[in-house]
Formats: sequence, C-alpha cells, structure tokens
Amino acid sequence: MSIETVLLAVGTEDEKRTEQLAKEAIAVAEPAGAEVVLTHVFTDEEFDTVRSNIGVDPTSEGSTPDAVAERHTTTRALAKALSDADVRYSVRGAVGDHADEVVDAATAIGADRVVVGGRSRSPTGKAVFGSVAQKVMLSSPCPVTFVREVAA
Repeated sequence: MSIETVLLAVGTEDEKRTEQLAKEAIAVAEPAGAEVVLTHVFTDEEFDTVRSNIGVDPTSEGSTPDAVAERHTTTRALAKALSDADVRYSVRGAVGDHADEVVDAATAIGADRVVVGGRSRSPTGKAVFGSVAQKVMLSSPCPVTFVREVAA
C-alpha cells in the first residue's frame, strides 16, 4: 500500500513534542512523496483562548478553525520543519472532541496514515496511551503511528 496522504494530528498539548512529531511525519511522508495534512484540533475553550491570544476578531474571516490553526505556534513550527525537509503539507483546523475530529479528518481526506503524539505516564517510562491517542488508534480508518514524548 502506497502512502499518499499523512494526517499529522496536532493539539495544544503537542508544543513539547513538535520535533519528534515532525521527524516521524517526515520519515513516513518523504520516501513516498506524500502530502502531510497538519490537522490542529481545538476544544471550544482552547479555540476561544488561542483566537484571543493571537488577536483575532471572532467575527472576522481570519477566525475560522483553519486560519487559527495556521497561526498557532505549534502548527507553524511543524510547518517550518516540513517545509525545510521539502515535504508538501497543508493545514486544517477543527473544533470539537480531539479524537473524533482526528478520525473524521482522516476519513474525509482519505489518509493512508495518521501520526499522533502522546506522553508517557508511567514512572518506568513505558508508553501508556492517553484517551485521545487510544481512541484515535482504535477508531482510525488507517494505520496510526504513535509518537511518545521524550522525557527532557
């Protein structure tokens, strides 16, 4: 199965793991010449906070989830890494339940792979999947690559 489209799921919590997420997305997309669709999902509260923090008027055209996602720090960092690696990418934004929106976006774009981040929660450093990552892995229409946050 060839990989043409990789959905890179991004959330507000992914700021600490942008380097690992970018590295994994590039490793999957680059050899196949695939496009990476950076999909930043916000809860309603996160969306309102981010929109306010970046100074976007809620009634303006620039207040769409796509526009806000494009301006978010984490998305910009990932976009730069993909661009530097000459990997084609686009940015999508969504507001709602993180896992549901990632799965819906993967289905909508016909993703061949989903890349999602998470953190290790056990003291021994074993990856214990959070509810969002676990739900994405169980519900995704395609294979999922889990990127564990590396402890600093």
